[in-house]
Amino acid sequence: MPKNPDLATALDAPASALDADEQRFVEQIRDKGWFHTAVFADDEGPGFSYTTGLWVNHGFPEILVFALRQETAHAVLGGIYDDIAAGKPPPVGAITDTIFKNGPALLLPMAKSHYADYLGWNLWFHGNADFPCLQLFWPDKAGLLPGQPGADESLHALQPVLTEPADGSH
Repeated sequence: MPKNPDLATALDAPASALDADEQRFVEQIRDKGWFHTAVFADDEGPGFSYTTGLWVNHGFPEILVFALRQETAHAVLGGIYDDIAAGKPPPVGAITDTIFKNGPALLLPMAKSHYADYLGWNLWFHGNADFPCLQLFWPDKAGLLPGQPGADESLHALQPVLTEPADGSH
């Protein structure tokens, strides 16, 4: 998988400089083009999953999604990766039916102020926060996304909003 030559990442590090977990992480990105990191729910919040490799390999932002089963998150993120690799990236900032088979989805830019709390492996891989990331939102049982009128309020607890405020403030 060719990487963007303008981006210095952990892909450039000699294997001797990486521990076993770091080597496995980098090899997965070399072999498959991306890596799926899953973080389990705890007392501080819901579980979440995110990608590493989309930005360096395809110039598309990384993606974070909350509260999906690990297998579901892997399948959804893998499907998005395959679409991006095939030149059919999902829309950003517009509701789409191309991500989930049974409902709408929405990808919005994640605020960099949240990167340290949620994107540890990406920060390590890139060596900084100079990469974009999108938050993927999924619908309630009625097909409504968080923030839409009538959406199930429990979605807010399951999908904390980490996006940039519309006015650009924090």
